[in-house]
Amino acid sequence: MIQVTCALIEYNDRILCAQRSEKMSLPLKWEFPGGKLEEGETLEDCLRREIKEELGIDIYIKQRLPSNTHEYSKNKIIELIPFRCSLQTSEIDLKEHSKIEWSTVCQLEKFDWAEADIPIVQYYIQNFK
Repeated sequence: MIQVTCALIEYNDRILCAQRSEKMSLPLKWEFPGGKLEEGETLEDCLRREIKEELGIDIYIKQRLPSNTHEYSKNKIIELIPFRCSLQTSEIDLKEHSKIEWSTVCQLEKFDWAEADIPIVQYYIQNFK
């Protein structure tokens, strides 16, 4: 199983949603940005590194949320580990994603989410509305 962290970045009562590029797996699906845990990394260090690499920003990690295990195929099972975060820097530089949107909690369900993200979206809506 692959451990993957993701950031629910909150700013002005909105949450950052990122659309995967056409070149990525799951093209044009929406996700909370993050990435794979590397050997020797803590989950928090992984998340900070991935967000810096993908968006060029620094984040403050506030709270770990329940993870979701999802099987995309027999060879690709991931544990998606979400964290509530806030921005420390605000100049976003999209390096991998095609676009981002700042969504209210009520609007989160309108996006075409990657399957592993859907339970995290639902948990967030139920607990942080």
